[in-house]
Amino acid sequence: MRHVRHIFRFSPNAKMLMHCLLNTRVAACLVAAVAGIIFGPLVLYGQQQKPTEYQVKATYLYNFGRFVKWPGTVHTGKGATFSVCVLGQDPFGSILDSTLAGEALDGKPVVLRRISKPQEGVDCRILFISSAEEKHLKEILTALDESGVLTVSDMPDFTRRGGMIQFVLDGDRVRFEINLTSAESAKLVLSSELLKVAASVKRNGRAGG
Repeated sequence: MRHVRHIFRFSPNAKMLMHCLLNTRVAACLVAAVAGIIFGPLVLYGQQQKPTEYQVKATYLYNFGRFVKWPGTVHTGKGATFSVCVLGQDPFGSILDSTLAGEALDGKPVVLRRISKPQEGVDCRILFISSAEEKHLKEILTALDESGVLTVSDMPDFTRRGGMIQFVLDGDRVRFEINLTSAESAKLVLSSELLKVAASVKRNGRAGG
């Protein structure tokens, strides 16, 4: 899966890869990449081995950091890290650790943190909120209000309730929805490339209601 992430990171056609991952079977995308049809020659383990749901989600979670611009006043301290956090029960296991290991975003080393309290999330750049925290979503989003944190989850109705990016399954494909109003309220700027490949872009949402 690290090879998939590297395609995102180094290919000048990252947008095309995102379209491929979202609009075709993931395995077919990898085969196309290996064949050099879109991205040139690449070596992928297993070549036609299909990544798991959470391998794909982990890759997206990393790459969201490349398509979002944070306010200049957020996390600008000298020697700061780029924190990707998981709040509550972690569905990734070791997948997210290996996906983020040794990576950098916004010129800062990426650090994975697992947290148990919403208040700890204000120091994160990207926060994945476990679906196990669904009953506490309003409290969580209120605690993060105006903190400039990109909130991501795969819990049902996440974007409708005020979350920013929600993973959804379309058959065997992992896609995502965006609540642009919530992101803009936190002064986050989402790339037009990210908006184009989203399954849907909403302009509404309540604070965890």
